[in-house]
Amino acid sequence: MHFGETLSEERFIGCISAAYEAGIRTFVTADVYGNGMADELLGRALTGVARDTYALVGMIGHDFYAGQRQGSRGYPRFTDPQLRGPAGYAEYVRAATGRSLERCGTDHFDLLMLHNPDNTGFTSEAVWQALRGVRDEGLTPRLGIAPGPANGFTLDLIGCYEKFAELIDWAMLILNPLEPWPVGLVLPACAQHNVKVLTRVVDYGGVFHGDLVADHVFKPGDHRTFRPDGWVGHAMAKVAQMRPIAEKYGLTLLEFASIWNLSQLAVASVVPTFMQEVGATARPIEDKIREFARLPAVRLTPEDVAAVRRIGDNTGCMTLKGASRRHSTDARPDEWPMRPELLDLAARHGLGAEW
Repeated sequence: MHFGETLSEERFIGCISAAYEAGIRTFVTADVYGNGMADELLGRALTGVARDTYALVGMIGHDFYAGQRQGSRGYPRFTDPQLRGPAGYAEYVRAATGRSLERCGTDHFDLLMLHNPDNTGFTSEAVWQALRGVRDEGLTPRLGIAPGPANGFTLDLIGCYEKFAELIDWAMLILNPLEPWPVGLVLPACAQHNVKVLTRVVDYGGVFHGDLVADHVFKPGDHRTFRPDGWVGHAMAKVAQMRPIAEKYGLTLLEFASIWNLSQLAVASVVPTFMQEVGATARPIEDKIREFARLPAVRLTPEDVAAVRRIGDNTGCMTLKGASRRHSTDARPDEWPMRPELLDLAARHGLGAEW
């Protein structure tokens, strides 16, 4: 994924083994990562481990089988009309799920998520009936949605819950103390519809791992170089204001970020990105994994949650993806025109009209 140093296959497998031995029991993969390689390596790492002792989360959505990679936009979603119409969704979902499971060396996911859906993925009855089909077949007992790759999709998510609530058990969303917005807007709706939230990027690009310095130099091609200049120093200044709260609970920075997430409405799981930073003084990735496995069973008070949110407030810091009045066409897979029913939804949820 181009974060820090590239791990050898052997070390990657060793990291999964270290995680399991340390007590981590949930593993998340996506079929498009490495065009199936992440699935395969995870499957190899878990070979011989009793299947009923860990939870496996899979994600499908990008068609890297028939689709052609479109530069930085990645592979098209399987719902791209140039690839197939609604009549072909069920066949694709079944095949993609089966292939991912085969690579993972198992016969079922504990949770299967729709990965980075386009407008069709959020709204199509045919998409969600296709997902129901693999659930009914026993390939997974739970379904979910994982919007992305960037942040946003608030109204689209709530609209999806209202339309397909009976099928959506989980959502994977971006949340951490330095990015409380915009996911905080959708958490009440998650609770209302009994959708559990698995939060990703809890480490905020590695800042909460404690490895980075204010003027950190990333190697060429590192995925984090797309961020604005000075982002690490800006983040660390805010983290310094949060540190007394972390120390109050006796937490490392990663523990603090994780537990702040878990102290939010509807949040039930956190998934950091573990990276081996470049340089001789960088902490081994295995140590960071073992540290995370010791996450204590504490929660922040509502007052401390709110205080952290105020310090990390990032409202308006980015252009949100999904439905927006900025767009007149849906030429991009993660941006599309606003629909009147979504503005009605925003009004009902007290989310305003400026989208």
